[in-house]
Amino acid sequence: MSDEPDNLVLRYLRRIDERTERLEHDMRDIKGRLSSIETQVAEMRVEVASIRADVVRVEHRVDRVEERLARIEKRLDLINA
Repeated sequence: MSDEPDNLVLRYLRRIDERTERLEHDMRDIKGRLSSIETQVAEMRVEVASIRADVVRVEHRVDRVEERLARIEKRLDLINA
């Protein structure tokens, strides 16, 4: 009769151990996936920063072209005053 409670306790302990092992495995998987996502987000931030720099350069060039065009129009008297 005293063996039954021990066996029952051991059975529950084994279940807990199995579940803990599954949780450890799942956590390793989740950590790996999260690390991958963090890396991808960091790469995207670098790419977005690069694109923003390109946009600023293009905007600057467009502004200069507009200034030059305005001067050309003024010299040729093409501007309607």
